[in-house]
Amino acid sequence: MPDGKQSECWRWAETRWVNPDIDWRKAQIITAGVDVGSVSSQAVIMTDGALYCYGNMRTGSNSPDSAIAVLKFALENVDLKEDQISYCIGTGYGRVNVPMADRTVTEIACHAKGAHVIYGPRVRTVLDVGGQDIKAIRCDGNGKVVKFLMNDKCAAGTGRGMEVFADLLSIPIDEVGDRSFHVEKDPPPVSCTCVVYAKSEALKLLRKGVSANEVLAAYCAAMADRIYSLLVRLGIEPEFAVTGGMAKNRGIIERLKAKVGLEPLKTQYDTQLAGAIGAATFAHALVLQGKGRKK
Repeated sequence: MPDGKQSECWRWAETRWVNPDIDWRKAQIITAGVDVGSVSSQAVIMTDGALYCYGNMRTGSNSPDSAIAVLKFALENVDLKEDQISYCIGTGYGRVNVPMADRTVTEIACHAKGAHVIYGPRVRTVLDVGGQDIKAIRCDGNGKVVKFLMNDKCAAGTGRGMEVFADLLSIPIDEVGDRSFHVEKDPPPVSCTCVVYAKSEALKLLRKGVSANEVLAAYCAAMADRIYSLLVRLGIEPEFAVTGGMAKNRGIIERLKAKVGLEPLKTQYDTQLAGAIGAATFAHALVLQGKGRKK
């Protein structure tokens, strides 16, 4: 059982990247998308519609500071200045509090558009498992939202719920997916409607001698069940793609894949960037329509 010490096993690696093949000075249009979520924040800079750089970090105690920090992180060691950005769109849980945003767009629209960019125009069903909610989105060949559904507002079955379990079991969050398969068979799922109940059930299982890996398997299975029920209500159409941080958790995605009966599309992009990429793509389109300013 966990020893009760503060291990911070929830902590995932913050990342930033700059495309070495792009000279931003040659770009006509430079746009930004800043996605402030309940758990993580991303800032993406695009030059003429291509990904130039990004930052991905933990959301802080308030949205404005998080937006400022993640954009600064994305531009770290880059001589491009914020005032050289033609247009910026804020999105995500904290979108109304993004100080540098010229406009805000919902995270649902941005994830659909971002999925269209990072997975290609074939995508029709997009699943975004965020820090505090789950969104199932239907989109057309242009990345426009046709229909969507969201889960109830509870951290269980979301990114934050998985962080809670990682800390509870003292298992680094990056290992959760793999460790959940180190069992002979999946045990019955634990509660996935309330993170408090889920923790209570997990502790009971641990006291009975159930291994940490089996508890993780039970919770990953419960999350897959919950996500699948939302997708069924929406109606799943090929091709199917997953965005957000939970797309990196094979413990959930592989169990979900078995239920859906579809192989999720693959991408070389960091799936947590989908919302910010969608926002920056919308910004690029607006500049082409005469908004903002061209370089």
